[in-house]
Amino acid sequence: MVFKLLCAASKTWRRLKGINQLPKVSAGVRFENGIEVIQVPENHAA
Repeated sequence: MVFKLLCAASKTWRRLKGINQLPKVSAGVRFENGIEVIQVPENHAA
């Protein structure tokens, strides 16, 4: 019965977009609205 439930559910699953970003997510990189947030040190002169 569990197998049948999984088969039915898998029909509506979507493929992950941005699969190349998963290593960054697991490393702790922050993303906002799908864009990587790069933190610049405050003492950095522009």
